[in-house]
Amino acid sequence: MKQDTLRVVITGASSGIGAATAIAFARQGAHLVLGARGREGLEDIAGRCRQAGGQATVQVVDVTDADAVASFAAGAREALGGIDLWFSDVGIGVVGKYLDVPMADHRQVVETNLVSHMNEARAVLPVFVAQGRGIWVNMISLGGYFATPYAAAYAASKFGLRGFSEALRGEMHDQPHIHICDVYPTFVDTPAIYHAGNYTGARLTYPPGMLAPEKVARAVVGLARRPRATTVVGMPETVLKLGQFAAPLGAVLMNRFMGKWSKHAEPARDTVGTMYAPPGGASGIDGGQRRPGQRNTALAVGVAVAGVALAVRLLNRRS
Repeated sequence: MKQDTLRVVITGASSGIGAATAIAFARQGAHLVLGARGREGLEDIAGRCRQAGGQATVQVVDVTDADAVASFAAGAREALGGIDLWFSDVGIGVVGKYLDVPMADHRQVVETNLVSHMNEARAVLPVFVAQGRGIWVNMISLGGYFATPYAAAYAASKFGLRGFSEALRGEMHDQPHIHICDVYPTFVDTPAIYHAGNYTGARLTYPPGMLAPEKVARAVVGLARRPRATTVVGMPETVLKLGQFAAPLGAVLMNRFMGKWSKHAEPARDTVGTMYAPPGGASGIDGGQRRPGQRNTALAVGVAVAGVALAVRLLNRRS
């Protein structure tokens, strides 16, 4: 293996952002170990990685199982001869009013989105410490800054992930070549929407202005060359952080919007999606909901949120 060949591990690699990122790294000739629950999806993406010029091996792993993650990390280290970058990309969601969603489903979201990432960090950070270097990329989302009514457990998990990363950065401060990198995309057009649990009574769709998974993948690949603590994809970072000042009002408005949407959208039966089992077959990268020429309205939404935040601050100063 060439000394400058990137050695990359990606979990949640069988579809969506994880899959797009695997292929993006493969185009640079990276050697990859890909993990997820479904073998068919993993083999599909591994084949695309090889066609793109990289090397890829796969391992079925349930990242909510700490022992399984430890074994996965040990196998990846042995296969690659070390790990340069580990991308924790596993995530699920369940949509519905908090009281309408079974508590078991809420727990599964937190286990998958938060505890699994903690399992992965615990498995790979000792590898980085032994090497004296390494990059851990933690996929969070816009939901790490903005509360999401109708997705309370998702919000809890994403806010928790942001705090977890900040704590790890503090602990790794004396390890200047070990980087903890967070990624916060706005809405991304992936198959995740078809995998989510749904208790709204309506068919789930993405809002306008979705990002292509490949755009997020490029941001993650960029962190291998230039690690940074916070990467926002889809709107300026300052807008995202300013939006926190408008969080209470934003949550109220989102709740009202979701209530009206669920009454008028196409009906759908309740489902647990793929929260407890992997999807059958390969899911691919795209959700297929973007339209040609569609504008990215996420930026416009972000600017509006920042405007509300500024207004809230001014009102608070005057009161």
